[in-house]
Amino acid sequence: MSKTLLPSGLRIVTEEVSTVRSAAVGMWVNVGSRDETPSVAGASHFLEHLLFKGTKRRNAMEISSAIEEVGGEMNAFTSKEYTCFYARVIDTDLPMAIDVISDLITSSVVKAEDVDSERNVVLEEIAMRDDDPSDLIHDLFLETMYGDTQLGRPILGTIDSIKGMSRNSVYNYYKKKYQPADIVVAVAGNVKHKKVSQMVEAALSKDGFLDVDDSDSNLRSAATAKITGHHKVGIIERKTEQAHLLIGVEGVARNDDRRFAMSILASALGGGMSSRLFQEIREKRGLAYSVYAYVQQFAGSGSLSFYAGCQPNKAEEVVKIIQAVTHDVAENGLTDEEIFRAKGSVSGSLVLSQEDTGSRMSRIGKSELVYGEIMSFDEILNKIAKVTPEEIRAVAMALLPKPSTLAIVGPFKSTSKFEKVIA
Repeated sequence: MSKTLLPSGLRIVTEEVSTVRSAAVGMWVNVGSRDETPSVAGASHFLEHLLFKGTKRRNAMEISSAIEEVGGEMNAFTSKEYTCFYARVIDTDLPMAIDVISDLITSSVVKAEDVDSERNVVLEEIAMRDDDPSDLIHDLFLETMYGDTQLGRPILGTIDSIKGMSRNSVYNYYKKKYQPADIVVAVAGNVKHKKVSQMVEAALSKDGFLDVDDSDSNLRSAATAKITGHHKVGIIERKTEQAHLLIGVEGVARNDDRRFAMSILASALGGGMSSRLFQEIREKRGLAYSVYAYVQQFAGSGSLSFYAGCQPNKAEEVVKIIQAVTHDVAENGLTDEEIFRAKGSVSGSLVLSQEDTGSRMSRIGKSELVYGEIMSFDEILNKIAKVTPEEIRAVAMALLPKPSTLAIVGPFKSTSKFEKVIA
């Protein structure tokens, strides 16, 4: 890995993979739904859509066709804490891909008519999420856990906030938040760092975007996020054939050294077919088809959650089983065999996930933006390998007995019986 820090604060990181003929570029912006006030809830994601609608040099068709006519792919996504615009192309087309994405970042015009038309697209996206309980459950869980806060509000915003957002409010948000010191440009593939740096600097220098003096790269504050959802149940009533439930506890923040132990714990509990929860809920009792655990890590906060989809009349039983399993692990720990399998799963998944240039670009871009440093594969694998059973036990004892938050989407009118289960 190589890194360049420009006087403006913009960071460029690359990973050379000389055995491939592709290259992936991503521009990671340190802004997400966590940075929004209620009046512009959903602005980060709305803006992600709008930047593809046209710039001073390209219209929407020219933006998309530039990448597609060379067989490449381009897209973007928004999270709670960052937004990423990315493209993957043949290595010889990398200069063009960098220029196109740089154009979005520096020179989008955000026309009023585009805001109005794309507003309808975002509203359709909200409707699509609402029609998919397995997707909706995740927003409901965070809303129940964090309440009406920046981490609790959905990335997409609300129908009211999107309908009420003006062109000026979105454009001002764009100009305020998209600053060089808040951006990491990551490139992975058959590339040379020096050439990439020159291409990026040339592309982003247009319209004076880099003409600021701010050598201090911005890392998000690790201020603690308050969790108000202890012992709370959030329900969205839907006439579904299956109840979707997500129960979780407060986890560790993204810069907490215990995050490696927490990942191993999550894998042992719900990381695959051999995990404790999968065996107890699906294999032994046949109560659910899909069962899994996952972690979310933010600046100053995090969660460890467990999902299951089951018949509505089995939902209470499934919640009780998850509670029983997690409490047992908190009291008695995991077996040596479970820890061995979980370590192998976490390590193997990491390595296998980095088989293409897009994944490698994502790893180095996100690492630089989030942590301000990039650990090598060997460093990460060594961190995982060095986690001891005692450290995993300590994390389990610290996290799993904490008050739970429960979210359920299904044909339920009342939270009362579920509140008794997690009390």
